[in-house]
Amino acid sequence: MWLQRTIRLKAQKRGFYLVTDEIVQQVPEIANFEVGLAHLFIKHSSASLCINENADPSVRRDMERYFLKLVPDVGQGSFVYEHDYEGADDMPAHIKSVMLGSSLTIPITNGRLALGTWQGIYLGEHRISGGPRTLITTLQGDS
Repeated sequence: MWLQRTIRLKAQKRGFYLVTDEIVQQVPEIANFEVGLAHLFIKHSSASLCINENADPSVRRDMERYFLKLVPDVGQGSFVYEHDYEGADDMPAHIKSVMLGSSLTIPITNGRLALGTWQGIYLGEHRISGGPRTLITTLQGDS
């Protein structure tokens, strides 16, 4: 069985956000899969998806501080970006997106995403003010 759905994540300011529940609510058919895979793809070049700690919000704040230091906005570091058409955070957002990635594949077991106890799906919003983000969710498996 296959299912594909386009979903929207609400707009966020720059940072890392747990979106596991938001995704599962918009794709309730996950519950119909006994075994399978969920593939998530974000259709943006200035945001990313990753899996990490889901309990302590300080992890998400530390992630944001680390990436701001590693890939600073225009005028905040010594590196000069050529591409800055959409502002100081434009090219840094593209770099962070490449570093973290645009897709995830997660096993489905007994109608649930088979994430670890302390794992959640993060939206990495790399723009200072990001808009709503679009994901393509593809489920494959047996019911």
